[in-house]
Amino acid sequence: MNKLDNKNAEMAPESRMTRRTFLKTGGRLFAGMLILPIPAYGYARYAEPRWVQTNKVPLTLDRLPEAMSGMRLLQFSDVHLGPYYSPDALIQLVERINNLNPDLVCFTGDLYDSAIFSEKDVIEALSGVKAAYGKFAVLGNHDYIDSAVQVSKLWKASGFQLLKNNAFKITKDRESIIVAGVDDFVKGRPDLAKALNRADPSVFTLLLSHAPDFADTASRYPVDLQLSGHSHGGQVRLPWIGPIVTPLGAKKYVDGLYKLKEGKFFLYANRGIGVSLHPVRFCCRPELTLFELHRSSAGE
Repeated sequence: MNKLDNKNAEMAPESRMTRRTFLKTGGRLFAGMLILPIPAYGYARYAEPRWVQTNKVPLTLDRLPEAMSGMRLLQFSDVHLGPYYSPDALIQLVERINNLNPDLVCFTGDLYDSAIFSEKDVIEALSGVKAAYGKFAVLGNHDYIDSAVQVSKLWKASGFQLLKNNAFKITKDRESIIVAGVDDFVKGRPDLAKALNRADPSVFTLLLSHAPDFADTASRYPVDLQLSGHSHGGQVRLPWIGPIVTPLGAKKYVDGLYKLKEGKFFLYANRGIGVSLHPVRFCCRPELTLFELHRSSAGE
C-alpha cells in the first residue's frame, strides 16, 4: 500500500479487543521472532529497542495560520512503562525531547503497559517537558488495562492537557489552531463529533487519536492533520515482507506519513517508544517525530 496515495474507506464498527485476539497477536509476533537467527534476536532484544530515532518531518499545510508557520511540533507515543521501560528511561527521553526545542508536544496514547507504578517519578519526569504552546495527550488501549482514571489524573498532574472527545484552542497573534483528541478506539468510545462540537470548522485542526485507522472517520470532518501511535510500526518487520502483525485499529495505516483527501488531510502513524507483548524490535526502531509546520502559498 502506498502511504501517500490511500483511498478513504469506512471504518469498521467499534470493536473490543478480546483476550483471544490479544494472545493471538502475541503468538504471531513470537513466531515471527523464531525466524531470526540467534545474533539477530540478541540485537532485536537488547539493542534496537533502546536505539531511538528522531524523524524530522516538514509539512506544508494549506489552512495553517501564518502566525503558526514554522511551528515545531513534537510527537511521542506508546511509552509502555512497565517491566521493559522504566521511569529512569522516561527521564532521559524527556531530556531528549527538550533538546529538540519543540513549540508544541503531543502524546498519542499508551503511557503504561499494564499496572500503574512509580506515579511520583513519572509525574516528575513528564512535568519537565517544555513546550511554549502546550502539552497534550490522549489515552490508548493499554491505559485502560489498569485504570484509565488514574492515568488521566497523572497526565493532568504532569501539566498535560488530556483530550478525551474534546478540543483546545491555541492562539498566537490573533490567529488560532484547534487541538482535538478522541478516546481510544479499542477500549474507549471515540466521538469526534463531540470533540469538535464547539470548534470553528474554518480553523486549522490537529487531531490526536491513538488508533491510526480512525483516520477514515476523521476524513469526514474538517481535520487537517491526525497524529496516531498504537501500531509500533509492527514492532518486528522482516525485509521484503514488512510487519508480521499489527493490532486492531492499525491494520490499514501502520508507519509514517499518509496523504488523504487529495492532499487536504495528513495522517502520521508514529512507531512509538516502548514495546508490548514481547520486548523486541527488529527493523523498526523506536521513534520521536519532530514536525516542522509551514503554511503553503495556497493558503494565502
